[in-house]
Amino acid sequence: MHDDETTTDAATVAGTAASDDPGVGLGTVRALRTLADRLEDVHVSSARAKGWSWQAIADVLQVSRQAVHQKHSQREAASAAGKDGNDV
Repeated sequence: MHDDETTTDAATVAGTAASDDPGVGLGTVRALRTLADRLEDVHVSSARAKGWSWQAIADVLQVSRQAVHQKHSQREAASAAGKDGNDV
């Protein structure tokens, strides 16, 4: 994605988030949550692959070690077993 596309996408999201239509605004909130969850999955996986502990990841995310482990460890175990993580 190019910088001009990123700027346009950000402007679109900002515009829909500020909409007077609750349906549009709430749809934007849902889309942002989905994006944030996907980004978290990618970066937790990357951190674990680079040897980060669950505690180190939790510290950066400002959650408990147990919370981050519970949310992401099944995906890591599935990946180690050769599954895609959605089967668990």
